[in-house]
Amino acid sequence: MRSPSGAPKRALISVATTAAAFTLGLVTAGPASAHVHVDADDPAPGTTSVLTFRVPGESDTGALTTQLRVELPDVASARTEVMPGWTATVERDTAAGTVHSVTWTADPTIGISSDQFALFRVSVKLPDGDSVSFPTTQTYSDGTVVRWDQAPLPDGAEPEHPAPVLSLTGATPTTSEHAMTAQATQGADNTARWLAGGAITLAAVGVAAALIARRRT
Repeated sequence: MRSPSGAPKRALISVATTAAAFTLGLVTAGPASAHVHVDADDPAPGTTSVLTFRVPGESDTGALTTQLRVELPDVASARTEVMPGWTATVERDTAAGTVHSVTWTADPTIGISSDQFALFRVSVKLPDGDSVSFPTTQTYSDGTVVRWDQAPLPDGAEPEHPAPVLSLTGATPTTSEHAMTAQATQGADNTARWLAGGAITLAAVGVAAALIARRRT
């Protein structure tokens, strides 16, 4: 008859493996959904730059993204890239001589599905400052409207619907931005420590259980 001494060892290995997998899964788990993101090549304050907005489809019902509206910080001018299947409308303040938003509208037969994303590009003169926010409104074919316009939370964490923010190169970070970065780093560090501690505790419990089982056999 096979000795039962191998059972505790297998139990110990199993518990340790489960603990490692549990920790890895928590550490690597990201947000459940993506968000509208803005990027640009070398976006220096006061220069003309091409902004690229990456827009994913996220409808749970299979609806298509059919319209995107991006608010601009009252720039002097804006030029949109030709995008087949979409019509771009530049909204101007004639009295002030500025552009305050751009709206892209899809043709009736197309849109961005839940397993796709699209790139929307517009050339603008960037304002002065450390960064610039572009509140965005995403409209779906079923009438759902999602507003990406929320600022970072007080602790530096990301809100549910963050506004796309572009950091400007060559700008000196403000004191508040330094504080926000430090808070975000501290929060991430505390989370990592909590996860590591949980894994160690779980592994210790598994070792104790295996030793008790071995003594009983």
